[in-house]
Amino acid sequence: MSDDDLPGPGTALVFPGMGPTRFADLGRFLLLDRRARRLTATADARLGYPLTDRFAAAEGDYSEYAQVSFFVACLALAEWAEDELGIEPIACVGPSFGEKPAAVRVGALSFEDGVWMTARIARCLQEYFAVEHCDVVTHSFARVPEERVRELLDGHAARGGWSDISCYIDRDLFMVSLRETDLEWLERSVRSLGGLSLYTMRPPMHSSAFDGLRRMVAEEVLAELAFADPLLPLIADQDGSVVKDGTGARAMLLDSFVRPLRWPEAVAGLRGLGVERVCVAGPDSLFGRVGCTTRAFEVVSATPWLALQPRRRAGPAPGGSGGGR
Repeated sequence: MSDDDLPGPGTALVFPGMGPTRFADLGRFLLLDRRARRLTATADARLGYPLTDRFAAAEGDYSEYAQVSFFVACLALAEWAEDELGIEPIACVGPSFGEKPAAVRVGALSFEDGVWMTARIARCLQEYFAVEHCDVVTHSFARVPEERVRELLDGHAARGGWSDISCYIDRDLFMVSLRETDLEWLERSVRSLGGLSLYTMRPPMHSSAFDGLRRMVAEEVLAELAFADPLLPLIADQDGSVVKDGTGARAMLLDSFVRPLRWPEAVAGLRGLGVERVCVAGPDSLFGRVGCTTRAFEVVSATPWLALQPRRRAGPAPGGSGGGR
């Protein structure tokens, strides 16, 4: 895609990052929504097992089955938004986990390959962090400006500690990877600065320390896949650039393991395409709500709960015959 092909003002699809996910969060949508059922059946065939059954029995917040189910739900909700809300995306972005459904929606990967990739990456994560960086977590917190975060982490490094900013979500909302033995120190320091600790993620994510994981996924997963050029502009969540070919899509997915998510730059990338509204397609409690997003765009939500609500259809005009299909 050349610069001359970039679209004008319009709506972008945002596929959110994945939070803790259990069957209670998605099961009803996957079983009742016709789009989700169709995609789940396709996923079953590609995986060789019944996804919803495995998901219902799984333990933990980020099992292989939870990750594939989240992936399926996001794409089903994007279809729902296009069918029911009239969303016509001119671009896509997927912060963190959302890169996977975004790559499929823009045509860089088939849905079947996206399902297989998501399952295999989930296994790589489990295998890698079982033996490498076992003591590292990623902690999110809010209400601390970036300059104070950097002062905090620089002081930690001066005392021999290790940390890495994994996610820049907003001007005062970050995720930091560090050793679990230092987590209490970080939480205490955040409180002392008037900040609010949110959630600690295991396994961790987005750090230059995880180059071994990047190599594992490149060799064992993405080497088996053929990437096509995106049919819509795809924004890289690491720097806000437009991914213009299949090689770039592959690189974006791999870079996610070792480069931080920079959501403000992704927002700026969307604005540079003329995007004025975003539809967040998937279970989301973060990317559609932070000020970085709401200051820049009108935000439309496409969540499992909304998709299962009865939708009112236009009735006959006043004084009409009342006939219909």
